[in-house]
Amino acid sequence: MAKESTPLAPQEERGGVQSVARIFTLIEVLAAHPAGAGLQQLAAEARLAKSTAHRLLGSLVALGYAVQDPGSGHYRLTLKMFEISSGIVNNMDIMGVARLHLERLSQRTAEAVHLVIRDGTDIVYIYKAESSPMRMSSRVGLRSPLYCTGVGKAILATLPEAEVEEIWRHSRPEKVTGRTITDLDVLKAQLKMVHRCGYAIDDEENELGIRCVALAIPGPGGRADSAFSISGLAPYMTGERIRRISTLALETRADILRDLGIQHR
Repeated sequence: MAKESTPLAPQEERGGVQSVARIFTLIEVLAAHPAGAGLQQLAAEARLAKSTAHRLLGSLVALGYAVQDPGSGHYRLTLKMFEISSGIVNNMDIMGVARLHLERLSQRTAEAVHLVIRDGTDIVYIYKAESSPMRMSSRVGLRSPLYCTGVGKAILATLPEAEVEEIWRHSRPEKVTGRTITDLDVLKAQLKMVHRCGYAIDDEENELGIRCVALAIPGPGGRADSAFSISGLAPYMTGERIRRISTLALETRADILRDLGIQHR
């Protein structure tokens, strides 16, 4: 007959729950720093003693859920976290939900429509629909910085200012075109406008001759890791046409969020 396990004493149980809570808090803080962060910063943001944070980070590294950069000493999460969550992601695949809506949007606007996901300080194109004879240089799998794309700015506008500043510090802002924003204060001012109107504009900042209207697809908490855009030739993307397209795009986002079961203010 198998020996029954001895139940935890109330104090031991509380200690175990507290340890679990602390390590998940630390994981959430690490997730907010995709480029990595130092021990002191992580401990402060997780509201943990430095020694406790160091011990928990050591456990995460030993188990393969985090790595420590040998040069800077900074910690960051590994893709092992993604492997665990992939089952949930597969059941709520943003592309699977958004694809039909974005195809319809491309047909209604007769323009190219892109869907992207964030990867650290960049965005990666995961879907493209074109209803115009014009062919853009964008392609699925292309990677671009957050700061110089409409979709990137739409995503950044859903993040706390401190996180935007951290992403900027870990980027290498440079003039992709003559219109690219390379000043953090200018970017912040644009993000405030994005927050107010609900969409971002890429005014030939990533590709000369191309203007985009871009919208983030926020999760339940309001922050976004994905976004979509409608792109067209700059001479045809006038202010009036951008307003018409943005109305259609806002309707499309509402349809996507409804199908995802997400309420968005």
